[in-house]
Amino acid sequence: MKSSALSHQQIIELTENWLEKAVIGLNLCPFAKAPHVKKQIRYVVSEATTPDALLADLVRELETLAEANPEKIETTLLIHPFTLNDFLDYNDFIEVADDALVELDLDGILQVASFHPDYQFADTAPDDIENYTNRAPFPTLHLLREESVDAAVEAFPEAETIYEKNIQTMSELGHAGWQKLFPKEA
Repeated sequence: MKSSALSHQQIIELTENWLEKAVIGLNLCPFAKAPHVKKQIRYVVSEATTPDALLADLVRELETLAEANPEKIETTLLIHPFTLNDFLDYNDFIEVADDALVELDLDGILQVASFHPDYQFADTAPDDIENYTNRAPFPTLHLLREESVDAAVEAFPEAETIYEKNIQTMSELGHAGWQKLFPKEA
């Protein structure tokens, strides 16, 4: 089903399903469960169709997160299904997002993580299973509080091994296992 045929609620539901089944269910991020259970994740669907419009939405959401009480909004998923669907364009935009943090004096306070349906780590082939650790149903910018990331890493033993554990998890799951979690729509 094309993004344009989906409502904002459906886009959020698909994203939340991915978060529950992949990110939390496969324990790809051991820090994701608590804010999900506490309903502290803000889901925002951007109507942006250009990188400039997405940047405006990103700036607004960065400011919102920075000003929000962490007990109410711990983190934000800015889902943008109508722009930057090409992964290379999306990947280039991450630098723009990082520059926005600096311009807003939020560098060191917030950070932006990236998810995309065609995510590809450097030095991997497009279909390598480890890329699926960062594959979301739609291009998504994950806005996080640095303080929360630091606290989570401090509380999690051997946080530096998460990446390696994720590769092992994905290798064991394989493409067939991923397809069982997320069957393609006809």
